[in-house]
This record gives sequence, C-alpha cells and structure tokens, in this order.
Amino acid sequence: MAETTEVERPLSPHLQIYRPQLTSITSILTRITGNALVVAALLIVWWLLAASTSDAYFATANAVLTSWFGDLVLTLSLWAVWYHYLAGLRHLYFDAGKGMDIPTAEKLGWGVIIGSVVLTAITLILV
Repeated sequence: MAETTEVERPLSPHLQIYRPQLTSITSILTRITGNALVVAALLIVWWLLAASTSDAYFATANAVLTSWFGDLVLTLSLWAVWYHYLAGLRHLYFDAGKGMDIPTAEKLGWGVIIGSVVLTAITLILV
C-alpha cells in the first residue's frame, strides 16, 4: 500500500479577515429580508386567524399589531418587501450577465438600498 503523507494546507480565511463589501452586505441583507418576510407573513396570518376565531382573541392580536412594536415590525416589513423586490431585479440583471464589474455592482447595490428606503417612504406617505 502506498503511504499517505499529510500536506500542509492553509486554512480558509474567516469573516474577520475580509473587509465587508457592499455587494456582500446586500447579499446578506437579501437573505435576512427574505426570512424576515416569512415571519411578518406569519404575524399577518395570526392576525387574520384571530379575526376569524373570536372577538377577544382578535382584540389581543389587534393590540399587538397596532402597538408601537407592531407598527415597527410592519414598517420594517414594508421596507423588506421593497428591498427584496429591488434586490431580485438586481439579481436578474446579474443573471443576464450584465453589471458584473465592481463599479456597476456597487452602484446597483446603492440603488437597491436607497431605492428601498425611498419607496418605503413613498408607500407610507400614500397609504
């Protein structure tokens, strides 16, 4: 049998070695907002189920959703919807093989962040 020799290989660098880049931050935020939207959808489903159950149960669910905490969660969920939507459009643009150079990717990243905040503000004003 052949003898195996151990080869010294470098360990993969960890996150603390890399400087966060806008493209990685926007990618991470896309995943976070996607998961947060699932939680927000469950909260809305809970509110609707409470409305169909009883007046007392609906009063509890409605108190949670109309409190400052509920307002904060729903406002952040609205931002997450816009962010996730714009990030999806950006991803489709990347899938077409366009915008892959670093300056364009960073401009698109800023566009997603600023666009989601602006669209959230417009939605809050209109609704």
